[in-house]
Amino acid sequence: MYKFISWNVNGLRAICGKGFADIFTELDADFVCLQETKLQAGQIDLDFLGYKSFWNYADKKGYSGTAIFTKHEPLSVSYGIGIDEHDHEGRVITLEMEDFYLVGVYVPNAQDGLKRLDYRMKWEDDFRAYLCGLAAKKGVVVCGDLNVAHKEIDLKNPKTNRMNPGFTDQERGQFSNLLDAGFIDTFRHFYPDQTDIYSWWSYRFQARQKNIGWRIDYFVTSENLKGRLKDAKIHTEIFGSDHCPVELTME
Repeated sequence: MYKFISWNVNGLRAICGKGFADIFTELDADFVCLQETKLQAGQIDLDFLGYKSFWNYADKKGYSGTAIFTKHEPLSVSYGIGIDEHDHEGRVITLEMEDFYLVGVYVPNAQDGLKRLDYRMKWEDDFRAYLCGLAAKKGVVVCGDLNVAHKEIDLKNPKTNRMNPGFTDQERGQFSNLLDAGFIDTFRHFYPDQTDIYSWWSYRFQARQKNIGWRIDYFVTSENLKGRLKDAKIHTEIFGSDHCPVELTME
């Protein structure tokens, strides 16, 4: 059995002062994928016994960035998706394991005024093609902050947020395109009707206390792994970031 965790830590150096090491140890996962590490090489010395770590840094300092900690030695590791336009922000790490690929991703935010929406659409098409290319070879587990709430059930206030970044028709449509290409939203696979469960809350308006949130952090797998999926969880009880960790267990 494999246990996977994905967590947008919103600054790894900051969360290390909020009990991150204890949470990491307690979760005791096989793979831990982090997003928004917000650091450069050499800015943190973080080792966990029994884990190897892989890091992808943005060119821009204090921005974006991903990491994966693993108990299992990968066959190979790659960074980015092989398209220069997308590969300067430290957004993707892929571990090739014996019988699946693990892809950790921090999807670009469409930003205020949707000023990056056109770029986001291009990213979505190219990233989906990348995932489909992997899935043609073996199973794919992709996880991270996908910066989209897919359906109205996935955020507290869908009516007032329609066409805001993360809930535009275009971004939601692209997530549907990914599912239609042969992928599974694992949380909804197990809990299709569960309401009021989110993975991100604004730091403003006491949003977390009031549970005014969005489900934008996911584990998505290729259809050929469906029979191996065991459970999906959202760890709303874990603090330290404006996101909480999400989990997948798989045979």
